[in-house]
Amino acid sequence: MKASIVISTKDRFDDLVVAVESCLRQNAGAEIIVIDDGSTDATPTEFALRFPKVNYVRHDKSAGYIVRRNEGARLASGDIIFSIDDDAEFKSPDIVEQVLNEFENDIVGAVAIPLIEPNLANTVFQRAPHPEGIWTTSTFKGTAYAVRRSVFLELGGFRDRLIHQGEEKDFCVRMLEAGFVVRLGRGSAIYHYESPKRDLRRMNFFGRRNDVLFVWQNVPSIYLLPHAAGTIIKGLIFGLRSGHLASHFQGLRQGLTDIVNGRVMRSPVSRASYSRFRALQSAPSLLTK
Repeated sequence: MKASIVISTKDRFDDLVVAVESCLRQNAGAEIIVIDDGSTDATPTEFALRFPKVNYVRHDKSAGYIVRRNEGARLASGDIIFSIDDDAEFKSPDIVEQVLNEFENDIVGAVAIPLIEPNLANTVFQRAPHPEGIWTTSTFKGTAYAVRRSVFLELGGFRDRLIHQGEEKDFCVRMLEAGFVVRLGRGSAIYHYESPKRDLRRMNFFGRRNDVLFVWQNVPSIYLLPHAAGTIIKGLIFGLRSGHLASHFQGLRQGLTDIVNGRVMRSPVSRASYSRFRALQSAPSLLTK
């Protein structure tokens, strides 16, 4: 199988350089696509000069990284699409090769690649609890995953209207419904440095809005009301504890407004898929078939 690495970027040229150089060091080799979501820093003038062999697509206006990741998937030629943030790095040159080997079973639609966020802790996320067997989980983090391009495009990719935050679990529950699983990786970790150039208010707003939209779009009717109530309560508690209640509340309100005004259509998954997804959120499961 061939690999494509897609990076959506905006105004993080120095971080982007580190990310792309780590992609170029991959032993397996991979097509690299960088989608510039309206950068105003050095990226538009310097990137192509520094990396002339990388496919660089420049946009003057920002549409959000979800839209750009979808665009990158359509442009990619590889069988497997890897995605990392522009403030992340392939720490080992073997990661792409390791992950490609983890798609040997056709039921694996995506791999959650092991991840370390050194600015927060040295904990390794998304790693299988045992090296033997295929361990499945509910979703992946957007800065460290690989997905079959055919599956991604067949399901319509991420929902463009989400714009920012929460696209992963929405996609993964739909992928589970289609008969594919997310596999936990077993190899080397991607490092995500979490750039300080982050708009927390924007993240809080879209995070809570998209939590509400996830429930409305995906949860079966029998579970809809209790799941919606729990989502709203947890969102408000999170806002209180973080000290940013206003942006969290505004996001919840916008999600409910979008639903009431008919801007979002329901397409719930089956009760079986929903129950399995919820179980995988609690603990990974060993694939037995």
